[in-house]
Amino acid sequence: MNSGRQELDAPTKLVGFFVGIAFLFLAALFVGDTIGPDAPAATAAPHTGHDSHEAPESTSIPAGLQATQDGYTLGLDRSVVESGPAVPVAFTIRGPDGAVLTDYDDMHTKQLHLVVVRRDLTDFQHVHPTRDASGTWSTALDLTRPGPYRLFADFTPAGGENITLGAELTVPGDYRPQPLSPPNVTSRVDGYTVTLAGAVTAGTNSTVSLTIEQDGREVTDLEPYLGAYGHLVALRADDLAYLHVHPEDGPPGPTVDFTVDAPTAGTYALYLDFQHAGVVHTAEFTIEVREGQA
Repeated sequence: MNSGRQELDAPTKLVGFFVGIAFLFLAALFVGDTIGPDAPAATAAPHTGHDSHEAPESTSIPAGLQATQDGYTLGLDRSVVESGPAVPVAFTIRGPDGAVLTDYDDMHTKQLHLVVVRRDLTDFQHVHPTRDASGTWSTALDLTRPGPYRLFADFTPAGGENITLGAELTVPGDYRPQPLSPPNVTSRVDGYTVTLAGAVTAGTNSTVSLTIEQDGREVTDLEPYLGAYGHLVALRADDLAYLHVHPEDGPPGPTVDFTVDAPTAGTYALYLDFQHAGVVHTAEFTIEVREGQA
């Protein structure tokens, strides 16, 4: 008797199972029709870190924090290289159509400026790679110290707007980051003393003046470098955002003025390139950008 009851219960349970599945399916259809496809859904926030290849929805992101912007993408031939005093580095810029970009407008007498700095804001380099017929840029970098480096490609596509793209380059080894120097208004390099004057306020165009002396005497015969008597690069310390800083017209020294537009308050590193007696020198500063007026 017990075996006969089990034979009757098995199909009964199976029918009940399929009835339950059908009920759940109809319920799901009802809920979907009620909510509809336009109901808001939770989505992950887009990644906008240093090497994001997604174009940002906001145009307020500072330059150099992304490998892709406005459809243009910076691609390194190698992202990890061995250390050395003259390490070959190659890269391409691809346009919105996916093709390698080969047509540029000159900017400060060059088609592309490559700025390189170690993550701790040391080992600053400003070089000008050469481009072959395929559109590949190449140069040699001094990467004798191991660690993570940030590369900034600053360029203007022909007929377009200026863009700065960033990428990470790693030199394996014992990376010992150096602390950033405290804020300073005086920098000494190669026998020159450079003094910085002027405060920078976030969100506004601020003017800074840099006065150059050699052996206690003002330098009044600076030579043009990249179409001006000085070239200034500014990087935000916490994330290495790249600022576009523009030189103002003036005499060949002793003072060179620049307009700085810092997006936020905080600590910034400044690197001034100037040329005198046929040699380019780099003076380095740390500044604190103050909050703008509400």
